[in-house]
Order: sequence, then C-alpha cells, then structure tokens
Amino acid sequence: MVESETDSKHSKYTNVKDDRVANGVGSNEYPNTVSSEKASKADHIHQTGLQIVASKQDKASLDAERGYTSKADFEQAIELTGYGKFHYILLAICGLVSTSEEMDVISMSFILPSAQCDLDLNTQTKGWLNSIIFIGMMVGAYAWGSVADSLGRKKVLIVISIMNAICIVASSFSQSYEVFMVFRFLNGAALGGSGPVIWSYFAEFQPKAKRGSMLSFMAAFWTIGNLLVAGLAWLIIPTNIGFYTPAFTFNSWRIFLMVCSIPSFVVAGLLLYLPESPKFLLSQGKFEEALAIFRGIYVTNTGKSADLYPVKELLIDEQLRNELADVKKPIKNKYKRMLHNIMDNSKQLFMSPILKFTLISITINFTFHIGYYGLMMWFPELFNRFDEFIRAHPDIEEAGVCQVTDYVVGHGSHGESGVCSATIPSTVFLESLITVAAALPANVIAVLGMDKLGRKFFLVFSTMSAGFCSASMYFVTNKNQNLAVSAIFSGVISMGNASLDCLITEVFPTNLRATGVAISMVAARLGGIIGNVVIATLLDMYCPAPTFIVAVLLAGGGLMCLFLPNTTKTDLN
Repeated sequence: MVESETDSKHSKYTNVKDDRVANGVGSNEYPNTVSSEKASKADHIHQTGLQIVASKQDKASLDAERGYTSKADFEQAIELTGYGKFHYILLAICGLVSTSEEMDVISMSFILPSAQCDLDLNTQTKGWLNSIIFIGMMVGAYAWGSVADSLGRKKVLIVISIMNAICIVASSFSQSYEVFMVFRFLNGAALGGSGPVIWSYFAEFQPKAKRGSMLSFMAAFWTIGNLLVAGLAWLIIPTNIGFYTPAFTFNSWRIFLMVCSIPSFVVAGLLLYLPESPKFLLSQGKFEEALAIFRGIYVTNTGKSADLYPVKELLIDEQLRNELADVKKPIKNKYKRMLHNIMDNSKQLFMSPILKFTLISITINFTFHIGYYGLMMWFPELFNRFDEFIRAHPDIEEAGVCQVTDYVVGHGSHGESGVCSATIPSTVFLESLITVAAALPANVIAVLGMDKLGRKFFLVFSTMSAGFCSASMYFVTNKNQNLAVSAIFSGVISMGNASLDCLITEVFPTNLRATGVAISMVAARLGGIIGNVVIATLLDMYCPAPTFIVAVLLAGGGLMCLFLPNTTKTDLN
C-alpha cells in the first residue's frame, strides 16, 4: 500500500515536470520528496504568471522568445511581419513602375498634335500611332505574364523596365513614321508585361485587410504618371528647344519623349533592392527562401531581430500542394518547363471553375478600356481642335465637338494658309493637366473607401458615371464645358480603373494570377486599339457615334462585375 502511494506521488511529479519542460518553461528537477499538493500549487502559480505575461505581449512574439516553433499559412505569415517601412518602400517602387508605364502610354496623346508635320500625320495615322503601342502591349502582356508565373516576378520586371527605356530612347531618334511605329510597337511589347506582373507582385505582399486600399493607392500612381506627362509636355513641347539639320531633326517633342524614358531606367535599378514574391516562391516549393523573405520584412517593419519572427514553418493548403506536385513533374529542361507551364496555365484559365472569371474579366477590361483609352488619349487632340476653331472664328461663342471637328477635318493640319503648322498653344497642355489632375481626389476617395464599400461598388458607380459623361460630350457648346465634362470623366474613370485592377488581381489563384491578369490586359489593349482606331474614324466620319458607343460599352461592361465573387478583405487564394 505504501509503495503504491509513493508511485502515485512520483507519477504526479513526473507529469508536472514534463508539462513544464514541454511548455518551454525551465528544466530544473524537483526532488522526489515534493508532494503532489506542492506540485499542483507550483503549477497554478506558473499558469497564472503566464497569463499575466501573455496579456502584456503579443502571443506570437512571446512564443518566439521561448523558442517555440509556430506554424502559419501565407496570410498569417504576411500579417505577422507587421505593416510598415517595407510596405511603404514597396509601394513607392511599384508605384513608380505604374507611373512610368502610364507616362509611356499617354505620352503619345501629347505628341500627336506636335508631330503631325514631322511624321506627316492625318486623323487615321494618328489613330494607328495611338494604337500601335496597344498592339505591342497585347502581344507582350500574355508572353511576359506567363513567363512571370514560371520564372518569377522580380526578374521579369527588371528586364521589362530596361527594354522599355531603350525603346523609348530609340523612338525619340526616329525620323520617319514607319521607324517610329516599329519602336512604339517594341515599347508596347515591354509595357505589356509591366501591368500584369507589377500588380501580381505588389498584391502578393499585402495582408488581406489592407490589400484593397493599397492596390487603390498604387492605382493612384497612374494619375501621378498622367500629371507628370502632362506637366512635362506643357513645359517642353511648346518651346523651340532642339536642333535641326537637313538629315536629322531632334526637336522639343522628341526631347519630351527622351525625358519620359528616365523613370524606366530608375525603376530597373530600384527593383534590384526588392525581394522576390514569397507567394510565388511558395508555389515553387521554395519554403526556406519564402520564410527568409518574411523574416526580412519583419526586421524592416519592426526593427527587431529576425529570430523573434514567430513563424518557423509555413503550412500549405490542398491547392498549393497540387501546384507543387506539378512543379515537381520531371521536365528535364527549365525552358521546356517554362513552355509547359505557359501552355498549362493558359489551358486552366479556360477550364471550369476559372473559365467564368476569365470570360467576365476579359469582357469588362475590353469594354472599360475602349472608353478609358478611346477618349482619354484623344482629349489633347480635342482641346487643340477647339483652339484651332476659336482662332479661326473668334466671333462664334458656341460650338460643339462635332462642329469643331467638321472644321478641322475640312482644313486639315495645313489650315487655311496651306502650310503645315505644328505650333500647339500652351493652353492645350494646361487643359490636359487640369483634366488628369481631376483624378487625384477621385483616387483619394478610392483609397479610403475600397475596403469599406468594396470593389464592385466603385466599378459600377465609375462606369455608369463615365458613360453619362461620354454621352454628355455630344451636348457641350464651348471649350469650357468640354473641359469640365472631360475632367469629371477623368475623375470617375480613374476610380473604376483602381477597382478593376483590385478585382481582377484578386479573382485569380496564385499559380495563374500573372497569366490571368495578362490575358485580361490583352483584352484591355484590344479595347484600346479599337477605341483609338474606331473613335478616330467615326469622329471624322459620323461625329455623334463615338460618344454614345463608349457610353453604352462602359455602363454595360461595368455591370458584369456583379457576376464575379466578392474579393473585399478575403484571402489571396
């Protein structure tokens, strides 16, 4: 009987000791004479002490200090890095990528009135010159997006930025329409990869609670790009700087193009300091590399030691496990693997259950960008046409878009004098600057409300409002009314652009995200091409048609987002 009681006491002591050691709290042994009551009391004191400490510190950090091994999935791991300095640096650099992209696209709309004599342009060739960059972007978007899903986001972004900068510089030296078109196409091929890859890259560093507002914040950099290009055009193009020889001309609009290439060179250097997307690394089975990046982000955001980052092991879900199984398939050559991945990703996008998302995102992007680029890139041209009409008819106080267009088409770029004139009043660039500046407050509203009101609310509101503005352009009776409608259109369409970028980026799974966004961007570029060519043709042939066509497409396309899932504050799957 005595022996049995002793064994019982020893067993209780052993359990207490083992529990304490297992919980990482000390390792000092109790003597065999300690009673079960004392052990129970000591355990009670120990548990109380733990509760007090845990109430003062974050549990994850406390576990890290004790040497615990914590497991977390991607969303938990990115949240535990904190939110701070790293994410703001990431925003600045990725935002500059978006800024440089938008500058390169929109710059052509400011060049057209100035280059019409140098390159012997009419309305149709202007339309194709606006469109050629979208043709290049349509080709480049799919190719670069697929490569980024195979080789990584960061490498592709650096190559794209360098190629983009070189093509812009080369186009500034081009002396003929045909050569200029070639380099604008190559410029577009580089830019085509920039959009889908940078959005995928940036989104994959964001915790779900902040993803919408931060993606909207990055979309605001498009507006900054518009402002920069409009401001530079206003400062540079109306001047007479440059030099002229019988064989070579390098005038102000070419210098303007050269200056627009600078952000792309800067971006290529800055991207070297950013890490690869941890989400991409996880999809490739590189867990230790992804964990090392999480630790680096934690150190940058908190200033604490990397050892205190609470996550020691990354969990994988069933979807990621299937992706890893595909990655480990025995494909001998990495280029064959890349080609295999491109074909496989493309096939998956057009298979259930992703097919529905793919078709809707293609349709929305197509209709939205017919309006966005179809009108936005023609605003400077319309402002210039109003100025030409007013100079020729100072006594006429009221004139609509169609009356002004009929006059300009009838006289061409040579005007009544018969001599080609590329002198553009500075007021044209000032009006363009005002138009793009109107997008700033709209972007602020999108940033503040994207995670509260949701992506769908902003997209539907934007497309309906922009459609109304487009139809209203037919009824304006002077240049001031035209400027006001253009500015409102610019503001509401920028909110739609931010919400569309968020929605399309989030709706595709990680292993298909860059490819899915890229295919959506292909549709967007096709919309830009058709918008520019069709609007250019119809504007001169049957003026009322473009504004009403754009209005119907914008409103109808925006409503299709109601068939997509709600991605506001959800996990990035």
